[in-house]
Amino acid sequence: MGTLPQRYAEPADEARRALVSAMVADGGLRDPAWRLAFEEVPRHLFVPYYYVPVPAGTGRPARWERLWGEDPDPVRRDRWLRGAYTDGPLATRVRDGELISSSSQPSLMALMLEALEVRYGDRVLEIGAGTGYNAALLCHRVGDDRVTTVDLDPEITESARAHLAAAGRRPAVVTGDGARGVPGRAPFDRILATCTLPVIPYDWLAQCAPDAGIVAPVSTGLVVLRVRDDGRGRFAEGRFLRTPAYFVPLRGAGGAPGIRTRGLPRRTVENELFRFLLALTAGGLDPHEALALWEREGRPRRDRFGITVGARRQWAWLDDPGGPYIWPLGASLPG
Repeated sequence: MGTLPQRYAEPADEARRALVSAMVADGGLRDPAWRLAFEEVPRHLFVPYYYVPVPAGTGRPARWERLWGEDPDPVRRDRWLRGAYTDGPLATRVRDGELISSSSQPSLMALMLEALEVRYGDRVLEIGAGTGYNAALLCHRVGDDRVTTVDLDPEITESARAHLAAAGRRPAVVTGDGARGVPGRAPFDRILATCTLPVIPYDWLAQCAPDAGIVAPVSTGLVVLRVRDDGRGRFAEGRFLRTPAYFVPLRGAGGAPGIRTRGLPRRTVENELFRFLLALTAGGLDPHEALALWEREGRPRRDRFGITVGARRQWAWLDDPGGPYIWPLGASLPG
């Protein structure tokens, strides 16, 4: 990572303060502990380079442009630093033109971290190591030895480990299938996924401590689950947050059922909330039935939906987990 920590210390501090101020002004970072974490953890150390999309032009296909902190051009270096502290996602790993890893939008990360409701000393498992930035924020809050981050790609875990070390953080960075969790580091008080899931892996529940919490992207939303034991076995249940969330899919977990839209009105299919319902009920509800339900129920927002994960099955629901509107959730995962 060369001289990044020294060269950019002062301008990065200023840019970071501006980013945090903007996030607070927009209603984020209500928890002072998380605000302090975002103020003190340097994001630019975790994105020594990233890619920005360049649209196609006349006779030129779309491509990715690489920005990095060691660029000999000072103008491009300035673009890199400013981009590192904008409130947006950053593409950090592209393979054959396909995005495979990114650093999430800071305000969305803050929302997920606050929804996790961690306490100092909680043991936290992060699914999807990314750049290591999110793990560093967790380390700031709960302590390095209480954080485990896992990713299937050894290149990603290797670079995340290096970024974390540059920032003075040393959580457990594990190369493995996030759908399987990390049983050697269990039990966990909180699990945070930073990649989209088709369903909630059953292995996670087995690795949770009593009353653990899970925050995970499913469909195009964020579900907040609480893990409990009803005397017959362990289960998890909770609702979606209202905000949309788009993440790279969890690799190694199997694909979600395809979404069929043929015969549906185009403007309805393009509605972001209806596409959330289609993805959530894919394989469990006919798309035309989904449309009828959506219109009958007043085009419900995400926070009216939830997920229940039992010992042998899991389902999505509208308003009530035991009510009339329930659907089997996705396809089964390993475990």
